[in-house]
Amino acid sequence: MHFYGRENLNATNIKMDEKPQGKFCALEYRPKGLRSGSLQAESIILLVLEDGEGHLRFLVHPELHTVVADNDLSYLESLLKDFLERAMQHPAALFKQLSSLGVGPLVTQEVGSNISNHPLLLILCSRFVKL
Repeated sequence: MHFYGRENLNATNIKMDEKPQGKFCALEYRPKGLRSGSLQAESIILLVLEDGEGHLRFLVHPELHTVVADNDLSYLESLLKDFLERAMQHPAALFKQLSSLGVGPLVTQEVGSNISNHPLLLILCSRFVKL
């Protein structure tokens, strides 16, 4: 399974006027050896949005294959596929897990509610593509 810039032709952007509500989780790509820092748009590759009914929506960087190192890309693609499958069965447990990732190349950067109050993340919503 390939994503973004490769074979996923069904991806669509979220429009700015949709203003996603509910909880959100921003995850950054952190290559081995890179320390955490402040919230930067360049490092965020995945936004997870939870609506009021507990359904999850995944928005991913449209150029994932250029942002992620070759040696991490297959691993991250398999994680994304797993997230989609798990979101169908156990969305609350998955959101909780994604909200506290601290090890590996995909790390939680920010968690909160009402992404509309976070202009940087709202801009990313409009640029990222839906899984």
